[in-house]
Amino acid sequence: MAQKLDSGIGGDVTLFHTSQLDRLINMARENSLWYLLFGLACCGIELIQTGGPRADIMRFGAIPRASPRQADFMIVAGTLTYKMAERAKLLYDQMSEPKYVISMGSCANCGGLFQYAYSVCKGVDKMFPVDVYVPGCPPRPEALTEGLIRLQELVRNERWSDKRRAPPAVAV
Repeated sequence: MAQKLDSGIGGDVTLFHTSQLDRLINMARENSLWYLLFGLACCGIELIQTGGPRADIMRFGAIPRASPRQADFMIVAGTLTYKMAERAKLLYDQMSEPKYVISMGSCANCGGLFQYAYSVCKGVDKMFPVDVYVPGCPPRPEALTEGLIRLQELVRNERWSDKRRAPPAVAV
C-alpha cells in the first residue's frame, strides 16, 4: 500500500505504510530483550534474585549478557558514584542502537540515602537517558519485573523505521 504526496520541490514522494512490518519486528524485539549485568550495590542482590528461579525474568525473554555489544538494555542497580559513572557511560556507549536503560532503586534514581555525599551521582539520568524508573530501597523482584513489562510496552509501540528516538521516561 503506497501513498503519493507532493514534496513541493517538483517531484512526488511515495510513502509506504509499514505498520504490519513494524508490529512483526517489534513483537520479536520485545520478547527477546537481553540485559547487561550491571549491579553496583545492594540493589544488585535484588537484580540477581530477579534472574533466579522464583522471579524468573527469563520467562519474559530477558536474558542476561555480560558484554555490552550483545545487550539491548542496561539495568543500573544501586548507588552510582562519579568514579563508576565514567565506566557506566563507556558501557552505555558500547551498546548498539536501539538501546534502553532501566534505573533500579532510589540510589540509582536520585542518589537515595547517599545523595548528600560528594562522590554520589544524583541520578543515572545525569549520565545517559533513562527509559524506565523502578522505585524502592531496594526494589522487590516483582517491581523490576513490572519495569521490564513497561520496557516491553515501550518497544512494542516504537516505530522501527525511526532511527533516533526521543528517550521517554516511564515511572513504575
